[in-house]
Amino acid sequence: MKLIFPNGEHGQVLLSEGVNRIGSAPDAQVRLDRDEVAPVHCELQLSGTMVTVRVPDPSRPVTLNGKPVQGVMAVRAGDEIGVAGVVGKLVSVERAAGPAGAKFDPENDAGATRMRMAVPKFVLRGVSGPAFGKTYPVPALQVIGRSEECNICIPAEEISRRHAQVKPTGDGLAVEDLGSANGTFINGQKVQNGVLKPGDELRLDTIRFLLVAPGMEIAAATKAPPPAPAKKSGGSGVVVGVVIAVVAAAAAAGWYFFLR
Repeated sequence: MKLIFPNGEHGQVLLSEGVNRIGSAPDAQVRLDRDEVAPVHCELQLSGTMVTVRVPDPSRPVTLNGKPVQGVMAVRAGDEIGVAGVVGKLVSVERAAGPAGAKFDPENDAGATRMRMAVPKFVLRGVSGPAFGKTYPVPALQVIGRSEECNICIPAEEISRRHAQVKPTGDGLAVEDLGSANGTFINGQKVQNGVLKPGDELRLDTIRFLLVAPGMEIAAATKAPPPAPAKKSGGSGVVVGVVIAVVAAAAAAGWYFFLR
């Protein structure tokens, strides 16, 4: 991902993996030397191909496509970030293979640095409502809500605009409720903060997800189902009845011939 400035206030910047700071500090990746710009005005975090923007000081406004940034918000290719009147545009770039040993110059990169998407360690699988049957990779911090600005957008009225956020950890996903109206639940337990492990259920009001890890669904699919219990047959009673009837008929016939 690359940040360009259509009005020329700053040269284009190829974002680095991790945190990229925009501000007036000398060590900021994007330095804007203006009085109204804080040393760290906002931060862009790049993880794979996912980008989020965070504003450390809410008194220093930042806009995303003309709307104020609140908390952590997802940024997509084509979005515009406004900082003290300076507008930067995020673009995705791919780079054609060049000659061996060629050096990459981000200032003169005309096209594109191809970025391979890493296989996410965790995936949320929807099991109810509008999320049913859908999968949501979680490669980095993801905000879940019904707002289109969220990384995972669930168009359901029972979901708050910014309902909860999930972030990968060594054991699973760190879950945080973002002040939702209807609550966030892990395995039926309401939480403000919690850890979601593979196989656990995440519920946002009535919308449910299961957390799966690579290979987990495959293992479940290849596991042989338990044998069906043998059905009890009622035919044995019928056979016994037929045998008794035959014996009775034979006895009756013998008695009849004896009387004659």
